[in-house]
Amino acid sequence: MLLGVVIALAATVAGIALTGVKIIYFLQPTGALIVLGGTFGVTLITTPRHALFNSVRHVFGLLWTREANRSAVIEEIMGYVKTARTRGLLAIEPLIPGVDDPFLRDALFHSLDVQQRGGLQALLETKMRLCERQGETDAKALEVAGGFAPTIGVLGTVVGLIEVLRQFSNVSAVATGVGTAFVSTIYGLALANLILLPAAHRIRARVAEAFELHELMIEGTLCLVEGIHPSLVRERLNAFLREKHPA
Repeated sequence: MLLGVVIALAATVAGIALTGVKIIYFLQPTGALIVLGGTFGVTLITTPRHALFNSVRHVFGLLWTREANRSAVIEEIMGYVKTARTRGLLAIEPLIPGVDDPFLRDALFHSLDVQQRGGLQALLETKMRLCERQGETDAKALEVAGGFAPTIGVLGTVVGLIEVLRQFSNVSAVATGVGTAFVSTIYGLALANLILLPAAHRIRARVAEAFELHELMIEGTLCLVEGIHPSLVRERLNAFLREKHPA
């Protein structure tokens, strides 16, 4: 994600440089203040505080969290399945605190208490849907901010044009002022389309990935409770692996 942002910004700056316009011309504190401050203020109005904090935390999580290795997760679950198969379901209890993924850890804990497939499945699927809904809320907050940023950029442009009209008698000042005024629009468009909206789409993609991973964990936990043979469990879990098509 960070690499994509850097490439997008670098391409934009390079394109501006090729036009012969100096980059320093686009450094307008007034426009930046209007766009950044206005977008942040509107986001505070439209988004509850806890949802906004979760969105920011989720964005930082996108920068540092690695994509889960499904094969490794399957092997981990298979270890618990084999242990329960040979030594009984309660034999996995000492191993559960060492599970890294919190969803899988909770699923294994619940499997010790709720050993009926229907009840356990309903419980885990409810937790999975809540995780998905929270991720959608985080993405929506950024999407709303991205929707307002260009409009607030236009607002900054209008403010700049008002200042231009005050100096209408000075032709050179008008020419310079018009260009400066439209920098606010560029700020709004760049903030929305290079940062906020891509981050929202990235959160949704990560939520979809987590949803599939949670489905894998749920299936493995249910198989563990039912005492299904490890070879059959592996076949079921391998269905969640993405197929690699030959080039």
